[in-house]
Amino acid sequence: MTFTRLPRLAATLGLAAVLAACSKTAPPSVPDADSPPQPIKIRFKTDWFPQAEHGGFYQAMAKGYYKAANLDVEIIPGGPGPTMPQLLLSGQTDLAMGRSDDVIVWSQQGLPFIIVGVYMERDPQALLLHDEDPVKTFADLNNRTIMVESSVHWLDYVRKKYHISINQIPLNFGIGSFMADNRFIQQCFVTDEPFYVRKNGGVPRTLMLADSGYNPYRIIFGTKAFVDAHPEAVRRFIAASLRGWDEFMTGDSEAAKASIAKRNDNMPSALIEYSIQAMKDQHIIYGKPEAGERLGLMTKQRMLEQDQVLADLKLIPELIPLENFVRFDLLPAELQPAAK
Repeated sequence: MTFTRLPRLAATLGLAAVLAACSKTAPPSVPDADSPPQPIKIRFKTDWFPQAEHGGFYQAMAKGYYKAANLDVEIIPGGPGPTMPQLLLSGQTDLAMGRSDDVIVWSQQGLPFIIVGVYMERDPQALLLHDEDPVKTFADLNNRTIMVESSVHWLDYVRKKYHISINQIPLNFGIGSFMADNRFIQQCFVTDEPFYVRKNGGVPRTLMLADSGYNPYRIIFGTKAFVDAHPEAVRRFIAASLRGWDEFMTGDSEAAKASIAKRNDNMPSALIEYSIQAMKDQHIIYGKPEAGERLGLMTKQRMLEQDQVLADLKLIPELIPLENFVRFDLLPAELQPAAK
């Protein structure tokens, strides 16, 4: 028994191997004075095959928002193979989706990445439990076994914050073990695995990892070389993408849904609708209004807090200056931090 999602492409890499794959970004071409400006090409890499969790980008593509911004955008689906850092540094893609905590760690390792935007205010990762499981809070996980990815950062955070012991076994990216054992707990995406559990007769419940206190953004990032060479194109890409996300979540999103289904045979319409509803219910895209969150918002305070958490967990040896891993000036004007 399997489900569609596989691990995020964020495995820890040997620094020398990654930098060896690095190639310089070519400078933008200069058109003739009498010719119209040529669209800027942007290759955007997603973290897996097309799915609802990428919906805003496909909406922007389907509705022509990138084209209207004079961008020639190619959405490159993810899947098994080279990791996101390798693809970016080797010049096979220009921008990519990822998690803010990963980029902070990579920055400390010397990788030249920069965060330029946010498309999910809350991470959709969660713990998947059976509804009858006595675990109700993260503190209740003491002495329990969880099936998780080996590279996750949040597990150490939960252990430390709640002063508990957690046993871990490697994630096998299926739900067979979960369906066979009503005390089994595993890492999941709230937008995905619960759908398949219900489809197979189970009654799932989830604990959102963002509610544990470990709360990275899902972000858009690229190499500093590409962003420095094309700041205006990146700015337009972010604005068009956020417009796509707003419409995908609240407007007529049939064009994007059709595009996703066409590109991924394992993405039935029922799963797309389930994922969209889960993103709404868990405030994934817009965040929580009571916390001051909204679509595309990326704050200095929250980035500083993530930086501090990673330092406290010894995942980075010391705090990293914000300018080393994030730019706020490419956000739409209404989302940029107020100047001091």
